[in-house]
Amino acid sequence: MKQPQKTMVFDLDGTLIDSIRDLVPAINRTTALDNIPPVTQADIGHVVGFGAMKMLERAYQLDGKSLSNQRADALLPHFLNHYQKHIADHTVFYEGALKTLDSLASKGWVLAICTNKYERYARQIITLMGEVDRFATITGGDSFAFKKPDPAHLIETIKLAGGTPERSIMVGDTTNDIMAANGANIPSIVVDFGYPDKPVHEMQATTIINHFNKLEQAAENIVINYFN
Repeated sequence: MKQPQKTMVFDLDGTLIDSIRDLVPAINRTTALDNIPPVTQADIGHVVGFGAMKMLERAYQLDGKSLSNQRADALLPHFLNHYQKHIADHTVFYEGALKTLDSLASKGWVLAICTNKYERYARQIITLMGEVDRFATITGGDSFAFKKPDPAHLIETIKLAGGTPERSIMVGDTTNDIMAANGANIPSIVVDFGYPDKPVHEMQATTIINHFNKLEQAAENIVINYFN
């Protein structure tokens, strides 16, 4: 008898890909319109998971300024225009990620992406990096009327991938990811090499890994202890 599907859902930025390499130039190009000094990866890494607006706000805060909603709305198209044109110039998959995805797929895992990045940009970047066919579905922060940390975002992504919450795992790097998983009663794996907004040991994930070469063992442990 065929085993029920196992589904592994990944966050994108800071989990699968090191995308801050292209986000920082887009932020700096945008804030330069208001003579805001350039920021570094370390300056905004902890807010990447909360979207472009938070990154822009952070850049202004670092210069001792506030960013009004009106000005933020005016700046956002500039950011998105630059980012879309350079979305995969320097972005890379984390070390060991592709090898691990190959191995997971060979062992029957169905893979999906659930990110708060706009869906069209998530699909664009994965397509440009030549890996879109690995994933049963890709959903973004605008795919539904809700997004992480709302557990419904994760649940609907799993459904689109053909899976069930009872046999799924969420892999992420921020509280948004882990809160969504916990809210959906889905076990989670948090990576400690991404863009965490708080110490990973405080996120209440099922387990923590420090490299993609630890992911398969962590997943198998979860299968034994949590799957039906």
